[in-house]
Amino acid sequence: MDPQPHRREPAPPAPAEPDVDTDAGTLGIRRPDRPLHLHPGFILIVVLGGLAGALARYGLGLALPAPGGWPLPTLVINLAGAAALGILLEALARRGPDQGGLRVARLLAGTGFLGAFTTYSTFAVDADRLLAAGRTAAGIGYLAATLLGGAAAAALGIWAAAYHHARSTR
Repeated sequence: MDPQPHRREPAPPAPAEPDVDTDAGTLGIRRPDRPLHLHPGFILIVVLGGLAGALARYGLGLALPAPGGWPLPTLVINLAGAAALGILLEALARRGPDQGGLRVARLLAGTGFLGAFTTYSTFAVDADRLLAAGRTAAGIGYLAATLLGGAAAAALGIWAAAYHHARSTR
């Protein structure tokens, strides 16, 4: 008779992880114990999106006026980027887990393009310049418009993508 009748057999070893990240699709990105942000292929995707986003921000910044030195271009860019990010992330979340093409889209358009298109640093410098110039009301108004407007724009983007999804799946 077995002296330990409640003893369990050890679990079989877990299967080894594949050498290639199947979430990366045809990128063939290797995944030996490196976090996602250290994979060269994913870094390249973010860099390419960031390059396009920075160029788009620069061009739009040149095209928009800054009435009376008020940083309207930065405000418009940041609000548009917040709305676009809300739309993008809601749309991607409704399509499935963050892997494969969905991950590439998030990294390229979200982290890369919109991350470079929007600009917290310019927002901070613009707010500081307004406040340092003694334009307190303009500075506080700009801070409020950017922070509250950005949250509202992101929420509106999420709502718009959810609404579109609901209409298209009826």
